[in-house]
Amino acid sequence: MKTFIWNLAICMITLTSTFGADTPEPNGPRLRDIVEEHYPDGTVYIGGTTGWEKLPKGDGTLLDREFSYVCPENDFKQHAIHPSPGIWNWSTADQWIQHCLDNGQVLRIHGPISPQCSRWTKEDSRTAEELSKNLDEFMTALSKRYNGYPHVKWMDVVNETVLPSGAWFGPKDGVGEWENPWPKIGFDETHPLRPPLYIKQAFEIANRYAPDIEQIINQHGGMEEKMWDKVKATVRYLRENNLRVDGIGWQAHINVGWEKKSLNIRRLKELIKWAHGNNLSFHVTEMNVWLDPSNPDYEAQADTFAAVLKALLENRQTGQVTWNTWNLSDATAWEENRDKKGCIFFDDMSPKPAYYAIRKTLLEEAN
Repeated sequence: MKTFIWNLAICMITLTSTFGADTPEPNGPRLRDIVEEHYPDGTVYIGGTTGWEKLPKGDGTLLDREFSYVCPENDFKQHAIHPSPGIWNWSTADQWIQHCLDNGQVLRIHGPISPQCSRWTKEDSRTAEELSKNLDEFMTALSKRYNGYPHVKWMDVVNETVLPSGAWFGPKDGVGEWENPWPKIGFDETHPLRPPLYIKQAFEIANRYAPDIEQIINQHGGMEEKMWDKVKATVRYLRENNLRVDGIGWQAHINVGWEKKSLNIRRLKELIKWAHGNNLSFHVTEMNVWLDPSNPDYEAQADTFAAVLKALLENRQTGQVTWNTWNLSDATAWEENRDKKGCIFFDDMSPKPAYYAIRKTLLEEAN
């Protein structure tokens, strides 16, 4: 196994002294213990997301207590690791690798090629040649560095490639957070799908230099048919080009009551069945359930979380399913969405009804 030479004064974190021993404890078993006992065959993973800088704020205690699967928030994305040509910042990502190893957790590398790229990459003056070289050097270095660790299990090779309308996402002017410049590299005009070349380029590099990591297309949106039809066609296109795709992910940032709206749960189950029928794992990679800030209904929020997880667990016999909550507590969630209270822990790190609903669903579906 690979090893790192650590600057211990900077990199070492201990749970007792740094992560806050006074974080409120829920009654009953931990989520990771339920998964270990009731889903030991590796078909089900239950995970949590946070950023490295949030660990000392209480997230570290929650993460290590509850989850055997970890998705670092943005710490493996290009803007964090390779913000400009010649500049590399590996320390935070390296610390995640060691932390998960020390705590018996598997890790997902989230979104290396995504709209959350470096500001340099998003500048309107960038040429196709510059972007292609930039993608190649970052994806190659990332893949080489983290391949070969058994606990690094998945990589979201490309992130947010299609709009809900079914159109390809980007490019557009500016350097905003949701600008996706990568399509400027060009499109495959020889294929009726006309996919952006960056998708194929990213998978070629990941296939070559990260063969030990399962390789995922991760998609943002709801259950829009045109969007998912385009994602499915992209999987077929990549496989036609002899490239390995191991799974598809859904970024489930949804509103309370989502499961009650016509077709949503049915389409989710159909999508999972399609994935498994095509030898793909299925991942809920980023789940929040947004509340109405003027009238927060935490019981209804719990129902929505449970309904999505239940749809996954009902299909675990035909293939791998994973579920990941995006951010842990409302106190450390995305600042722009904190008023919508979309997490499974309250501001004080105590469990919401959603936490107990997730636990109940895991126990019920195991029988």
